[in-house]
Amino acid sequence: MPDIKRYIPDAITTMNLMSGCVAIFMAFNLRQVFGPLDGASWCMIAIAAAAVFDFFDGAMARLLHAYSDLGKDLDSLSDMVSFGVAPAMLMLNTMADAGSPLWACFFTLIIPVCGAIRLAKFNNDTEQATVFRGLPIPANAIFWIGAYGWIDTYYYPGWPVITLLIIAVSLAMTARFKMFSLKFKNFDFAENFCRYIIIVAAIVFVAMYGLAGLMWTILLYLLLSLLRRNRM
Repeated sequence: MPDIKRYIPDAITTMNLMSGCVAIFMAFNLRQVFGPLDGASWCMIAIAAAAVFDFFDGAMARLLHAYSDLGKDLDSLSDMVSFGVAPAMLMLNTMADAGSPLWACFFTLIIPVCGAIRLAKFNNDTEQATVFRGLPIPANAIFWIGAYGWIDTYYYPGWPVITLLIIAVSLAMTARFKMFSLKFKNFDFAENFCRYIIIVAAIVFVAMYGLAGLMWTILLYLLLSLLRRNRM
């Protein structure tokens, strides 16, 4: 009999991948209603579910000591779909729905391209085991969920603004500046001070702005990392 436990993390990773595929489908049906929610809502829920699976596959691998090169590559491929392609399709269809020129909508494809570069760098950079270089691709996805929330709740700022945001956030994924990890190794307040700030800020921002608060949370994460880059 095979050792079943070594397949558990990979099984969770495939749930990440399937969630990303669902998100992509829903991104092309933003206004269509599926049960109690429209496609846009299901798209964001699916991306959020992918993030949960992405967290638990790593946690389960550490718990079961079930590490493998296959699992590492599968995780990156799944992240590429769920946090690179899915948010790009969400924004592509959002821009198209708002009447943006088709050629401008295709700027969203920069997101998965830079996401793929970021993941390839991560897989081949031993330094990033403790400190990230550039914006992590899950944080990129969270930013775009927040951006969609801002557009849907407040206003569409126009395709030039969205295009500049796409370029800036995408380049942040491929940049070499240091960013602290959001994963807790313990609950020591001094050691995790910035992590606690991000959690409190996320609660405050979401309470104030709804889903759009996630965008401001990621911007704060970027700012704090830049301010602390010489201490990491």
